Amino acid sequence: MALHTVEFDIKLNTGTITIDVPTHTGVVGSSDMEVLMEPKDLEGGVSVRIVTPVTGFDDLWKRVLDKFVNETALSDTRIEINDNNATPAVVLLRLRQAFSQATTD
Repeated sequence: MALHTVEFDIKLNTGTITIDVPTHTGVVGSSDMEVLMEPKDLEGGVSVRIVTPVTGFDDLWKRVLDKFVNETALSDTRIEINDNNATPAVVLLRLRQAFSQATTD
């Protein structure tokens, strides 16, 4: 199976929340995905790399990620997503789980 890689650099004006430690959430399995987040100085931005078997949904990925970054005010973070056909709802769930892990003491 060939994998498709998508990369985005997101910088919204509202980014003020940073994470202190790397996190890992989820598993790569049928209709699921894993999210890895790590702190990284990106001048307030968020860098995202997605590896997925699905093509043709780059615009949808961008909208979901923009929504997540805007909702959380996340900044200076590198996100790696390894996807196996997750729906947008699962994508947001996993991102929120990783964010919660990364920002909870």
